[in-house]
Amino acid sequence: MVYRKKITVLLGIIAALTVIYIVTFIFDPDRIRSRSDMYSWLDPGDGAGIASITIANTEEDFTLVRQENNWIVLHDGRSYPARRARIEDLITALTRRSSFPVRSASASSHERLSLTEGTASRISAFDGSGMPLINLLVGQADAMGQGIYLRKQGQNEVRFGQDVFSAFIGSSASWHELRFFPETETGELDVTSVQRLTVYPPADDEENPLPQIFIRSGRAWAFNFHIDDPDMTKVDNYIRNIINTSGQRFADSVSPDDPLFNHSRIILELGNGSIRAIHVGPPDEEGWRFARVSGSDMIYSLPSWTGQRLFNDTGFFQRD
Repeated sequence: MVYRKKITVLLGIIAALTVIYIVTFIFDPDRIRSRSDMYSWLDPGDGAGIASITIANTEEDFTLVRQENNWIVLHDGRSYPARRARIEDLITALTRRSSFPVRSASASSHERLSLTEGTASRISAFDGSGMPLINLLVGQADAMGQGIYLRKQGQNEVRFGQDVFSAFIGSSASWHELRFFPETETGELDVTSVQRLTVYPPADDEENPLPQIFIRSGRAWAFNFHIDDPDMTKVDNYIRNIINTSGQRFADSVSPDDPLFNHSRIILELGNGSIRAIHVGPPDEEGWRFARVSGSDMIYSLPSWTGQRLFNDTGFFQRD
């Protein structure tokens, strides 16, 4: 009996200590503070419902609009294709739980931290009906440059955390999708998609050179020109360069139907039966060229080095 009483007492002590430990663990001030520091600016469930995002900084404001699976940039009455992956990164930053501890609950701190309506940059997200999901004010960085101050419009509470938002509040041009073929970024289009490539090189001295034709033959390529020892890797890399080409910026000074686009062109025939054509104009005095892609009215401005690598002599594909 004495032994059983000792066991019972010991078990009771262990149970009491366990309860004390659990209560202390749950209500530990540091743990409570750490949990409250973890914060997402937008409910993760609302991310998929974002239909438009307006970004305003000290110099301009513009809107990103979802169109089915794609996005466009609206600015100064014009629309441009937008970088879908960059927008997805912004939505992830808004919905991801990260450490954003409260630094102030007083409106008196807003001016000092550049979080007033007139001094802060702004990221606003809306659903399909135009209702705002969030209006996030982005203030200044701390003195050490280790983070940034933020608050929601209409709230006095100021939070501080890693600066993941400043990169998103730059110019509207930083959101332009300048790839000729945006689907290369998602892997929907790659060199294996191309079954036939026809290149009409620029004409020299009014003489029209014969087109270069590349026809896929299994993992190799056949040509309409003779090469003693062709390097198939060079051909693959050349085609990869074409489908991954990006413009430096969009140009508004030339029309898509301008005759200059008859200067040279590249035609890609894909395995799904679609055909893409790139029309390239002649270089200007500094080597810049205009280019357009079939199916789009956008005009790309290409620097000299980009335009030059679109066209090669047949000897380029010879094995070294």
